[in-house]
Amino acid sequence: MSSNSVEIHLSNSTMGFSTTTYEDETIVYMCSNDESIKFGAAAVPFFYYTVFTLSLLGNGLILFLLLKYEKIKTVTNLFILNLVISDLLFTITLPFWAFYHSNEWVFGNGMCKVVSSVFFIGFFSCILFLTVMTMDRYLAVVHAVSAARTRKLIYVYVASIAIWVISFVSTVPKFVLYGTRKHDSAGILCEETGFSADKIDTWRRLGYYQQLTMFFLFPLIVILYCYTLIVVKLFNTKMHNKDKAVKLISVIVLAFFICWTPYNVVIFLRLSPGDPCNDYLNNAFYICRNIAYFHCCINPFFYTFVGTKFRRHLSALLGTNCLSMFRRSSSSSRTSEYSPQTIYE
Repeated sequence: MSSNSVEIHLSNSTMGFSTTTYEDETIVYMCSNDESIKFGAAAVPFFYYTVFTLSLLGNGLILFLLLKYEKIKTVTNLFILNLVISDLLFTITLPFWAFYHSNEWVFGNGMCKVVSSVFFIGFFSCILFLTVMTMDRYLAVVHAVSAARTRKLIYVYVASIAIWVISFVSTVPKFVLYGTRKHDSAGILCEETGFSADKIDTWRRLGYYQQLTMFFLFPLIVILYCYTLIVVKLFNTKMHNKDKAVKLISVIVLAFFICWTPYNVVIFLRLSPGDPCNDYLNNAFYICRNIAYFHCCINPFFYTFVGTKFRRHLSALLGTNCLSMFRRSSSSSRTSEYSPQTIYE
């Protein structure tokens, strides 16, 4: 392919682009990535369809129980509602990406922009809501007296609006950059295109820095700090089942760390000098990204079914006694200042 004449194939269904020839421009296509594309086609679709099914059932069930049995206008429930919505936004895009990885992008240039934008809005907001919910639990447990006065609904509304605005703004570059282009062997692709290689590389690197700082290091620091102080607070109380609460917190922190650290390490390596078309690094990116995406779909369970009330709602819905195995721990913790359940209720 000559660097002086590059053809860009874009769908004209929405944006009105057609095949165009650019003279004296750098090459628009960043990498051929043939081997990585083949690896993605083999590994990604099944995983995406599986996560889509589990997330849709799990988050759909939580949303149904929340609307049917709970008062929505409480601090905890409003945060859970927003978290479920962000996960569902992320989830509904997965079938598009699954089909795309096993075939090609057949949904048009406009849908490429819309689906990628919805995907990243759900992705970013999920992480931020997890972070804010951790801070809220910290206030409720460590500063229970003052939190009773400050944890008002306006506090939830402001935090939620801020998170959605940040998520939308962070997604704008994705909407602008993403589009369709023709690949010689892979067919029509949905990725960053339509600009010079230097511009795409610059925006891609900015996106990586944004992911590392705003959507990994900051949440990780907040989660470690808040849960450490929560654990210290629990050990200083007369709580009977504090070990169970500490184990629950450990699982939540480890799940976040294990799921998100490999993905962000690979992103960091992509920022380092080296071959940007390294197939081993790109394959590792596929694997680690899928692990991170899976966490976005399972995290609502940590914030709902660890508490007795959601298990009670599920029991009422199914007409069974799902709480029998938990009766002993629930009754023994009634006289305690805290219980494992009240950490997330």
